[in-house]
Amino acid sequence: MDQFTEAYKQTGPCCFSPNACFIAVAVDYCLVIHDTLSFKISYIEWALDSEYILCGLYKRPMIQAWSLTQPEWTCKIDEGPAGIAYARWSPNSRHILTTSDFQQISSSKFIVSNVGLFLIKGISFTQDGKYAAICTRRDCKDYINLLSCHTWEIMGVFAIDTLNLADIEWSPDDSVIVIWDSPLDYKVLIYSPDGRCLFKYQAYESGLGVKSDSWSPCGQFLAVGSYDQMLRVLNHLTWKTFAEFDAPLSSVRGSCCAAVFKVIVCCYFISLNSTRT
Repeated sequence: MDQFTEAYKQTGPCCFSPNACFIAVAVDYCLVIHDTLSFKISYIEWALDSEYILCGLYKRPMIQAWSLTQPEWTCKIDEGPAGIAYARWSPNSRHILTTSDFQQISSSKFIVSNVGLFLIKGISFTQDGKYAAICTRRDCKDYINLLSCHTWEIMGVFAIDTLNLADIEWSPDDSVIVIWDSPLDYKVLIYSPDGRCLFKYQAYESGLGVKSDSWSPCGQFLAVGSYDQMLRVLNHLTWKTFAEFDAPLSSVRGSCCAAVFKVIVCCYFISLNSTRT
């Protein structure tokens, strides 16, 4: 599928630079140089109901959205000097969450509405899409903000015991939230939605810590990938280590229509006596 930018004014010849990074365009008596990298689309994401699609042009900075059921409907979000670092659909497919270059997150129901939070990294929605957990940092302290995805009002805020939070994720049954610290401090925390810390896990003290975490689809196990090239699996009842694997992986992901095959090597012995005539 071809991709096109908006029309640019041109009254004379145009020419690409040898490295294709720039294009020179003659406009009346002026020569305008455009950066071709700024023409490219940075991000594309479908809404969960497959009725809308958004396109992120972060370097412009601008977000555009279109409707497949209503071709005449379009949406354009321009954050101006604040810039856009990231954009995504909310679970109800009717809101667009944008993160500015100043780490400010906004909710857009096709009209930008600031919710006044400053995003570090990490936002996770419940499976039913009713609530969102958003990480914020104030006065050198990490916090979890629980928001209603219907009104985007803050339902609760609680501080967490991390030095510099890396990311968060709701469990598949939405009963707990897993939080892991930056690689400089090995710490995995299990919190209830009301702010109670249920368990702290630390495999070792010295060395880099957690790379990534991932819940099993049933929510009974939590896989923790660490910088010591080990994959540790915790159970959801005692939060103790259930299994350990030597897995030098860069990330831990749940299964996504993956096919796993087991290769069985069979050895056959042929008797020479049986082949003689």
